Amino acid sequence: MKNILLSISLLLTISTHTFSQNGVLKGIIKDAFTNEPVPFANIVIANTTTGTTSDDLGKFEFTKLQPGFVQLQISSIGYTAKKTAEFRISNVRPNYVEITLESSTETLEEVKVKAAVYAVKAEAPVSLRRIGIGQIEKSAGSNRDISKVIQALPGVGSASTFRNDIFVRGGGPSENRFYLDGIEIPTINHFTTQGASGGPTGILNTDFIREVDFYSSAFPASKGNALSSVFEFKQIDVKDDKPSYKASLGASEMSFTTLAPIGEKTGLIASVRHSYLQFLFDALGLPFLPTFTDFQFKTKTRLNTKNEVSFLGVGALDRFKLNPEPDPSEENAFILGYLPVNNQWNYTLGSSWKHFFGNSYMTFVLSRNHLKNTAYKYQDNIEIPENLLSDYSSDEIENKFRFEYTTRPNNYTINVGGGLEQVGYYNDTYLKTFRNNQPVVIDYESDLNFVKWSTFGSVSHPFFDKRLTLAAGIRMDANNYSGDMNNLLQQISPRASASYRLLPKLFVNANVGRYYQNPAYTTMGYSRNDVLVNKENGLKYIHADHLVGGIELRPNTSTRITFEGFFKQYNDYPFSVKDSVSLASKGGDFGVFGDEEVTPTSTGEAFGFEFLFRTQTEKGLNLMAAYTYVRSEFSDYKDELIPSSWDSRHLFTLTLNQSFKRNWDLGLKWRYVGGLPYTPYDYNKSTLIEAWDVNNQQYLNYALFNTERLEPFHQLDIRIDKTYNFDKWTLGFYLDIQNVYNKQADQPATLIQGRDENGKALIDPNDPNRYALKELNTTSGTVLPTIGLMVEF
Repeated sequence: MKNILLSISLLLTISTHTFSQNGVLKGIIKDAFTNEPVPFANIVIANTTTGTTSDDLGKFEFTKLQPGFVQLQISSIGYTAKKTAEFRISNVRPNYVEITLESSTETLEEVKVKAAVYAVKAEAPVSLRRIGIGQIEKSAGSNRDISKVIQALPGVGSASTFRNDIFVRGGGPSENRFYLDGIEIPTINHFTTQGASGGPTGILNTDFIREVDFYSSAFPASKGNALSSVFEFKQIDVKDDKPSYKASLGASEMSFTTLAPIGEKTGLIASVRHSYLQFLFDALGLPFLPTFTDFQFKTKTRLNTKNEVSFLGVGALDRFKLNPEPDPSEENAFILGYLPVNNQWNYTLGSSWKHFFGNSYMTFVLSRNHLKNTAYKYQDNIEIPENLLSDYSSDEIENKFRFEYTTRPNNYTINVGGGLEQVGYYNDTYLKTFRNNQPVVIDYESDLNFVKWSTFGSVSHPFFDKRLTLAAGIRMDANNYSGDMNNLLQQISPRASASYRLLPKLFVNANVGRYYQNPAYTTMGYSRNDVLVNKENGLKYIHADHLVGGIELRPNTSTRITFEGFFKQYNDYPFSVKDSVSLASKGGDFGVFGDEEVTPTSTGEAFGFEFLFRTQTEKGLNLMAAYTYVRSEFSDYKDELIPSSWDSRHLFTLTLNQSFKRNWDLGLKWRYVGGLPYTPYDYNKSTLIEAWDVNNQQYLNYALFNTERLEPFHQLDIRIDKTYNFDKWTLGFYLDIQNVYNKQADQPATLIQGRDENGKALIDPNDPNRYALKELNTTSGTVLPTIGLMVEF
């Protein structure tokens, strides 16, 4: 605490004088469907009297701006007025934005009406939320990790304080999909759980994220393979006459980013980040030493007004080793006993070409992603052949192509398209385990190659002077993995939405839809005796039917209040043969998810309601309060519904960001997560020497699956930012304190070996075939201060 106070004192003693107010914002206003410039549009910086007009080429420029966050209000005759998300103004780096307007039949008087800042889309009048760069960069408790920032969104829960496994409205971590500028990014976390989406630390660089659109239902027809959520991350625009650079130093990593023009028509953003967690963990005496490196880049080339081409890439290299000399404790010895050595690398490379016609445009997207995952474990960590307990190596490779055609005839917005994917999955598994009261060895290889294809379309249109808006869409998916999946007509995903304006500021909204998701490749590729077991068991696409309805109040352009009820019905979910539980409750831990025999026989449901209040004020306050009540249940071996592992019941998040004079910012986040169900251990099985020696940790009693429940958890995070703006460079500090009042989160009790004074495992004196195990009760959570330094030049 003394170091924290010293850091705050240091910030206070530095002069708070603003050295520079030379921020410049350049941009262009374009028609959303023709890409032609919109001349003579009125552009005003929100909550100010500062304004300008676009020239005959649609270009505009603001000068002598105070660095910070701004929003723009744009209006033009023949177009729907628009209020943008926030843009960050720097006096160092290029500040360039491209803003699109949609044509409208509004009169000049109607154009003057201020537009709302929050995301509103015809196909998603419910379950769509947007967060902007201000919340992303200054989010308390996230330590500039976008995977933690999104946990503040309504309906989003997390299974632990130290991982980014997110569950949305009662659905598991494997049910979410992520897109970066329209290109799917399967892996957004370091040390990811293969087959799901979680991990301890995010990969994406928050410096490049302009805004995030989050769908918890009402998914766009063009975005498939999701059951619970779709995240669309949108990156900043770059195009100016000078490069800029930024170096950041945080508690666990350092990073370097650049934004620069690389030609008259091309802009570049790029970053690289490297962690030094292994030194921190070693100093703390922890039993494992992780380290990671990641990269991210994007280029955008504006060939002419009719053609734009973008390239992007994201990747990570994750290394993990055991600490041979951790602090001596029972818990550290236990962790060293079972934890494997895990190494991963992954990348996504993609390109998109957008071609504009008279009143429409075509988008072509081509991408490739590859995840390499290896893990091994030796008894007592002595690496000799006879001690090998597990050895796992796997590759997941996807080559994807998608095209979309978007047009707007007579105020009907139409989007149609299709996709094609080539999948390669390779697996080499050796595993000693204990089943049916005896040790067994699982040893198999898989070499799986198949093709997936899809087609989709949607249409929306306002009626009765925009009082009623209707939207409908359909999607079909198939693959040639098996006869149970190769018919498009068996995976038809219809959806429909409606929004009706009851009063000028009160709306009634609804959506209904069916969504399909491909099972995890680890499940599809599980093999025994060179036979794809789950293919023989009739593995199918998983599907979920969604029904959402609610009301929305918009008191003003900067405030939104919503209340939504939701219901999700799951069918054909994979059901674990060995554990007799639905895979819907798995995937929230390190390792591999889904590599086991299953049958497509599990059903489930999730239902509840959600309340959201959001507001932004002229004085720099950004406030969001969200409460979700959710029940999540899936069938057991008796075909009865029981709580899933994501049945948190109550979720509440309060997020506050406040900007002050002289470039001070305060962020606050308070989260409450209801206690999650868990499964107690099987003491009788765990104490067997033959069973323990191949697993080195307790076995769960699946006959009592999720019959216990943890205590609720809540946490307060606070962040303070201070920025100094000089003529040619910027210096920023932040202090981020997680879990301010040191709330301890309960963890399920675990069994560990009792040991004598020489460290030898104790045998049960009443049964020489069993170890003498004892219970270890632990908690997670600690006050975690982080001091960060950022230099931009």
